[in-house]
Amino acid sequence: MRGRLSGIPWQTIRVRLVLGLLCITIPLIALLIYNNRYSVNVIHNQVANSNKNLVSVFMKQMDDQLSEAERHLMGLMMTEPNLLAMGEASPEDDYMMAKSSVSRRLTSDLIVYPYIDGFFVYSIPRGDIVETFRGEMSYKELTNLRATVEQLAAGLAEQPTHLNNKWRVQQMNGEFYILRLFGEGNLYIGAWVKAASMLKPLSDMHAGENGASLIVDGAGQILSGTEELSHAGLDFTRGFASHYLSGTDEEYLVVGESSQKGSFSLVSVVPDKLILENLPYLAKAAGVVIIIAIIMLPLSLWFLRKVLLLPLQKMTKAMRRIGEGNFNTKIEESPVQDEFQLVNRTFNHMITQIEELKIHIYEEQISKQRAELKHLQLQINPHFFMNSLNIVYNLAQVKQYSLIQEMTMCLVQYFRYTLQSNQSLVLLRDELKHVRNFLRIQQLRFPHRLAIEIDVPDYLQETRVPPLLLQTFVENVVKHAVRMDGTNTVTIEASLSGLEEEPTVILSVRDNGPGFSDEALEAIRSGKQQVDEKGEHIGMWNARERLRLQYGDRSWMDCYNDEPHGAVVELGIPLRADSSLKEEKNDVSASNRG
Repeated sequence: MRGRLSGIPWQTIRVRLVLGLLCITIPLIALLIYNNRYSVNVIHNQVANSNKNLVSVFMKQMDDQLSEAERHLMGLMMTEPNLLAMGEASPEDDYMMAKSSVSRRLTSDLIVYPYIDGFFVYSIPRGDIVETFRGEMSYKELTNLRATVEQLAAGLAEQPTHLNNKWRVQQMNGEFYILRLFGEGNLYIGAWVKAASMLKPLSDMHAGENGASLIVDGAGQILSGTEELSHAGLDFTRGFASHYLSGTDEEYLVVGESSQKGSFSLVSVVPDKLILENLPYLAKAAGVVIIIAIIMLPLSLWFLRKVLLLPLQKMTKAMRRIGEGNFNTKIEESPVQDEFQLVNRTFNHMITQIEELKIHIYEEQISKQRAELKHLQLQINPHFFMNSLNIVYNLAQVKQYSLIQEMTMCLVQYFRYTLQSNQSLVLLRDELKHVRNFLRIQQLRFPHRLAIEIDVPDYLQETRVPPLLLQTFVENVVKHAVRMDGTNTVTIEASLSGLEEEPTVILSVRDNGPGFSDEALEAIRSGKQQVDEKGEHIGMWNARERLRLQYGDRSWMDCYNDEPHGAVVELGIPLRADSSLKEEKNDVSASNRG
């Protein structure tokens, strides 16, 4: 990811224009979206608080009614003698009289508690139940009720009293009931309420189309509701501490209140579209503006790209190709913008003029390079000539006439080669022969102190090299490395390297002398002429300049000290050295034709 970001041209005009447009548009869109969502949240909060208050009021009323029913049943159990008689082992006639009296009492009490759907008393010794209820119940429903009461009573007898102080949810006859049963010993009393009956006071509560009021248990299961919403995918397991959106597409606002008397809750479910139908016009307008802005953003980018960025990109590509040396590049004139038409026309005219000027300058540079090359070659001749005269002078002083004759013949061969080497390249074979002749001259001057070893494969003998190039380094060895107390060996090697971009001949000249000084290495590698107390030394600088003029970047030269001592000069020369000359001639010819 970081690599992709670093590859983006952040400093270009087109990137900055796009970023500027995005920096203006995106915050505005974000502000509109935030404003719209804020408005929606405010309305959600207002509706949720209103429904929460209403649900809490109804839930409190239910809990109060259930508490009143509990207190009434507890009072009956403690004070009603007929009720107590049903739990005792009394005669059958007495039991039937007490049962009849309890039934009448429960029936009359049922009118006082409109939220309660039925009362019952269960006598364990008799295995008999007395119940009273509102409306009608079939025999099957009544049988199921009695069976449930007997099962619950048997379970309560085995549990501590403090664990049975809640109203519990019980499913009977295909419906859900909220049931309370308590007692002790042989007698249990209780009451039940249908979940559907608890919602009757909420039937007029405004929940809108597809909205509802629900009774749910502690596990989030719907016990009853004013509308059928089992298909809506509502989730009530999140609790009712705050309001939230639920449903398959979160299209319902859920608000609820849990009962303090049992594991059930009263829930109000309102469709979100009903809430937002009263959304202020400003919020709706903001949504329209957001949509328009999102649509206009790519259109603006497309228009900006067509009108401004593409012409700039064409100009940038043309300038980049011109920077790479391709002066045949032209920019197509813009068909619309007058400004770009003027810029492109002026640019193309300028490139045409530069191309013509380049041809003239290139021809002048070629002539200048040839003149410099000739001058550098001529610099060697006087340099060596002075040293040669010094050798003859020294031999004449010691009257070594045979050596003077041999020296004279060597000088004749040397100067014949020098005078014939006015061409830019010679065969490596001829250059090595000349170097041997030069070293023989030096051996006549320093007998038994100078030796030569040449290791050049035959297939490299035909390599073309600049004339008098190797002599420069061999002469440097004679001048700085020959010692009076031992023999100095000059080694010349050649090999072919395949590691370069093109086949390159590696030439090395090494000796076993003291090597280069640090100052000399620094001067050579920096391309400067070395100057010391003996004056200016142009040999190494001369060789580097000749390689640069002849091959450009296709050649190289390196100098370093060998281990344990000795100086090494390495040269990299293209195997097909004359290809550059051919390309140079072809370029000049093509330019002249153009």
